[in-house]
Amino acid sequence: MDRKIGCVLMAAGNARRFGDNKLYAQVEGKTLLRRAMESIPGQLFSTVAVVTQYPEGEEMAREFGFLCIRNAHPDWGISHTIRLGLEALSGCDAVLFQVSDQPLLRRSSIEALIGLWLQRPDHIAALGHGGVRGNPCLFPARFFPELLSLSEDHGGNMVIRAHEESLILLEVAEEELHDVDTVEALAELRKNS
Repeated sequence: MDRKIGCVLMAAGNARRFGDNKLYAQVEGKTLLRRAMESIPGQLFSTVAVVTQYPEGEEMAREFGFLCIRNAHPDWGISHTIRLGLEALSGCDAVLFQVSDQPLLRRSSIEALIGLWLQRPDHIAALGHGGVRGNPCLFPARFFPELLSLSEDHGGNMVIRAHEESLILLEVAEEELHDVDTVEALAELRKNS
């Protein structure tokens, strides 16, 4: 049976810790947002939805042929971004949630994650390193109600913590999991890449 898998690229945050719109910060000549979109193996998803509050994000989503969803209330927290994306992809058998600030994430890792999940489709699948979970995370439909019931700045972590026994990890290089939450983190990543 062909499984219908969706992808939500979460690109709506205010990046308060970064102090500016970090999605337009550059690593090796490309913005974090462009690097995130380029890492998505679009052919493996029935729909890729980009949830963003930024007009530039909407424009880039259209450029990639992705569905664009406007988040008019980013201050409502990550749960609102998850809800908007999931409601648009509610007909899927599973949805992968990807953050936009992991500039070293590889497309091949996402492809391998989907392959792992297809072997055990009743599980939550995530990238990890050394047994520590990172992003992205792929949730089967049985967890959609719990994801939709999240509030404020509570994300998929809450659902995963309630179902640790259902989590499988795909081991990847540690740098793929690094996110850029601060200007210092970005400077460190640039220095080491």
